[in-house]
Amino acid sequence: MGPVIPPPTTDPDLLALLRADLAAAAYTVDGVQDLLGPVAAGALHREQRLPADLATRDRPEPLAVLVRLLALGFPVAWDDADRALPTLRADGAVRLGIARAEGADLRGTCDLRPYADERHVWWVASDLSEIATGRPLAETHVLGIGNASTTLAEWTVRRRSGSALDLGVGSGVQSLHLATHCDAIVGTDTSERALAFARFTAELNGVQLDLRQGSLLEPVAGQRFDLVVSNPPFVITPRAAGVPVYEYRDAGLVGDGVVETLVREVGEHLRPGGVAQFLGNWEIRRGHDWRDRWREWLDGTGLDAWVIQRDVQDPAQYAELWARDAGQRRGAAAYEVMYAAWLADFADRQVEGIGFGVVTLQRPAGEREPWVDLDEVGGPVAPAVGQALDAGLRARTALAEGGAAYLLDTRWRVAGDVTEERHSRPGDDDPSVILARQGGGLRRVVRLDTPTAALLSVCDGELTARAALAAIAELLEQPEADVVASVLPTLSGLVAHGMLVAD
Repeated sequence: MGPVIPPPTTDPDLLALLRADLAAAAYTVDGVQDLLGPVAAGALHREQRLPADLATRDRPEPLAVLVRLLALGFPVAWDDADRALPTLRADGAVRLGIARAEGADLRGTCDLRPYADERHVWWVASDLSEIATGRPLAETHVLGIGNASTTLAEWTVRRRSGSALDLGVGSGVQSLHLATHCDAIVGTDTSERALAFARFTAELNGVQLDLRQGSLLEPVAGQRFDLVVSNPPFVITPRAAGVPVYEYRDAGLVGDGVVETLVREVGEHLRPGGVAQFLGNWEIRRGHDWRDRWREWLDGTGLDAWVIQRDVQDPAQYAELWARDAGQRRGAAAYEVMYAAWLADFADRQVEGIGFGVVTLQRPAGEREPWVDLDEVGGPVAPAVGQALDAGLRARTALAEGGAAYLLDTRWRVAGDVTEERHSRPGDDDPSVILARQGGGLRRVVRLDTPTAALLSVCDGELTARAALAAIAELLEQPEADVVASVLPTLSGLVAHGMLVAD
């Protein structure tokens, strides 16, 4: 594994110099993309560094030097580092703990990557990746910007909030986003090393964090928040010899216990109307639907729940993914031991599949029965999907509070991204299939019957659904009560999905 390198320090004067130098060199997501080009940048995203190496090798400009030093893990000449960091200098990088002297060269001791959203430019510090070290990861490894962290960031509801909790703060990625819309942020982690990296990331970017060490919700006992986000260590890991316990992905619990624990306990840390969002894996046992497990977990919590299953893997696929994740190679002895341990562990609990998805829980603002939506959304979704999730959360809450009267007495308007498709067999006068298709958000497709299609065609904000359905029933020569009863379930779904919005 090699020696574990201490995390960087947070000297405020040196951090200010580093920040200025990174900005001056255009060490940003767009700057690096332009430097590398789409092919090399895409390969680096897939953790293949050779194309990026070739694109930056022997290039003296500061940005190329910084990419090699801070992202690719190559040594750079001391003089080149001085030119790339004209105010911090190579010596300052060593004192800050982001690099070390190696003869006449300077070598990075952590991964420092540019990161951004639509309006902000940041930098995130973490441990060197396997592609930089050429070795399997240490069990104390602190992960940087990964697919899971960017997924959670994209799906998070971005409401203006007074207080937020970043549970399992890691290198601080979620906290950067929270700082754009939350007044106060608490970050927790079991790993002292992760907290050190989160502190460095926060202070480099001028973000205030209250960082606390401890397991799951223990560090915030008795506190409540408007928003809780978590990319927790949710990987289901065998408790067997030869299987390392990586802190960034394993909470030390059996099976999917970490997700169950969050579901059962996070409600005590939400203010009325507060929202918790996290990623997770859950086991699908033989003879059961994935929703069975979620109904069991949610029972008695009093929380609204919108669980979106995005993917399902079989036990072998899951074992292959996580055995490779830490840098183990197929065919290596350690890889085979880990693979076998996962298969045995799942077989012991009769697990036939492992679900992955996004969990959104809400503490109702008042006394009412909670709503539960156990959903499946595969395939790509639109950018900024968190906005659609926020709208869907509000819509489902309004439906729970208002019921059928709310649906029927509201003037609905078809959302701007909704189109209608009609399919018919050759020679038929009438369509056999009518579909409403959502262009944005979760990109839903809803099949419509004739009365619901007729209702959708007149949803322009002028009539209530009740008035429109009365006219449609008369036109179809059907009892109004029957038409209303047949349309209500689909109408409720269209509202929940954001395909119909209140005018």
